[in-house]
Amino acid sequence: MPYKLEQRIYSDPLHDAQRARERLLLEGELPSGFLRAQIEASWQRSLKAGVRFKDPLVAQQSSACDVLELKENHQTLISMAAPEMDHLSRQFNRDKGMVILANDQATILSLLGDRRSLKNAGSYALEPGACWSEDTHGTNALGTAVVDAKPVMINGTEHFLDGVSCFSCTSSPIMGVNGQLLGVLDLTTEANEQHIQGNMSAVQLAARNIENRLFISHFQEHVIIAFHSRSEYLHSAWQGLIAIDLEGNILALNEQACQLLKKSRENLLNLPIETITGQAPTVLLNQLLRNNGATLQLRDVVLYCELLHFPRQLKGLPARKESFAKDAKKLKRQANHPSLQKVGAEHPRLAKALRMALKGIDHDLPVLLNGETGTGKEVVARALHNQSQRADKPFIAVNCAAIPEGLIESELFGYREGAFTGSRKGGMVGRFQQANSGTLFLDEIGDMPLALQARLLRVLQERKVSPLGGGEEVDLDIALICATHRDIKTLVKEDTFREDLYYRLNGVGVQLPALRARSDLDVLIADLLSRMGAAHLKIHDEVLAMFRQYAWPGNIRQLEMVMKAALAFLDEGEKEITIDHLTDDFIDELNTNSSSGRAATIKVTELELIRNTLEQCEGNVSATATKLGISRATIYRKLRECEA
Repeated sequence: MPYKLEQRIYSDPLHDAQRARERLLLEGELPSGFLRAQIEASWQRSLKAGVRFKDPLVAQQSSACDVLELKENHQTLISMAAPEMDHLSRQFNRDKGMVILANDQATILSLLGDRRSLKNAGSYALEPGACWSEDTHGTNALGTAVVDAKPVMINGTEHFLDGVSCFSCTSSPIMGVNGQLLGVLDLTTEANEQHIQGNMSAVQLAARNIENRLFISHFQEHVIIAFHSRSEYLHSAWQGLIAIDLEGNILALNEQACQLLKKSRENLLNLPIETITGQAPTVLLNQLLRNNGATLQLRDVVLYCELLHFPRQLKGLPARKESFAKDAKKLKRQANHPSLQKVGAEHPRLAKALRMALKGIDHDLPVLLNGETGTGKEVVARALHNQSQRADKPFIAVNCAAIPEGLIESELFGYREGAFTGSRKGGMVGRFQQANSGTLFLDEIGDMPLALQARLLRVLQERKVSPLGGGEEVDLDIALICATHRDIKTLVKEDTFREDLYYRLNGVGVQLPALRARSDLDVLIADLLSRMGAAHLKIHDEVLAMFRQYAWPGNIRQLEMVMKAALAFLDEGEKEITIDHLTDDFIDELNTNSSSGRAATIKVTELELIRNTLEQCEGNVSATATKLGISRATIYRKLRECEA
């Protein structure tokens, strides 16, 4: 008598899978409605391929040469996936399962964990070179994710072969920049119905991170813009990514970008970015370059955008001759993050403070950077890390002002699964733990809520951190760098910042001067051009004179964005940056500042320049006058005007 599905009182996926297995053996046909739709379709394909429940697991024997060639052919995917695999392995305890990376044919490329811990005969088939396609092993997470090109979880008896029915497997496809299937990431543990949902969230998050890393790596010679409808999702695995050329044509989008824009990839590729943003490419790029971000009001959504990557080698610049094959990481770090010597340039007081800060970092002293917005606080923090004894360890940056107050605690300290409503499955590792053995940079520390300062102080004193929701404390070994544009001493007097925390953070204090107060503008510009691959370019004297007179409200960040924009507007063969390469709105600012307001600003800037040069010359007025090209009487007169 046929079994009626509607007569069942409850639904147990593993029980249903076992009943389907029994009915198939008894009647020779797969009964409909017992299995989840995705699993039922896979079982049908397995039967069509001639696979049977009792088939033995035959491990494909691949020679060492074949495995080596396989890995070489997928080296980019393997290297991009390695950090996420390591994180997953640690998150799910490497002695209780396997993290597996396979290619687009379900052939295993690499794995982490101890397969012997799975306590199943099928685990011997988990090795590089082994193929887990549906045609050979029936329904399994690796093979089924390849066929469906979407995430899948297969628990226990939902597997087709009896030999793998003790496994709990969760796989997520890894898609390429054009939406093509590149591979599959999988987490395999012993069958456990209760925790497989948490596995799915973690594996999908890791797969998205791999895809984003591949996307960014692929478009190093182009502009990459990150965006999301919620600003806090920038720098996350769920941010949209779009790659454009310098003419503003769309080269590629990740899947999140398509979802956020509610359009298919095919309908967006090769179109001008203006069709999405409503702004000319030059206007959008200028806004992103100058302001380090933009907010776009589209027809039905607001997008928060950030310039994620701007190519170092721009159109119109001669190609670099040097090879980057050797020590690529070191070269990239030197190019993107200047050394302390370059940061200090020819500003003796700053250079001395940075040398002291580096010694402090290497002797476990916290460093507190203070300076106006745009003076390069994160650049200095990265330079300190890159030249410290922890240079090969993680550098984790957190902007305390950019995270909603209710999320800062979980962001810093992490949380256990179920710690609060809305917490994600599997919990989250906090920034302190992510930075362990390396450097934690807390930017805008002056904006940290007072209630959270007490916990931060306790963590710094005890050098231990425990996630929200309980759990074992984790020992911390980190270098700490904090930064703020606010006067912390004033905040202490106003009772908005704890005095004991201030003294805990201020091991070595570094004051970063405003750009208008620096006498080494020429050196800073030369270094910026060098790092942008344009060291051969010159700056027209007229432009330099304008730069020296300008007050630079955005400081070094603004200078960097102005230079990047100028390089973008160079024509092929041009070797000098002139006023024609400056954006219209920047020229408007210069013209506006030529009024009386600008005169007042220049007067203040002149006084700051004189004071700083006097300090560099150790109070020697004659040497200061010679260096500035003015008379000693002029120096005395301007100083008297300041005192009046």
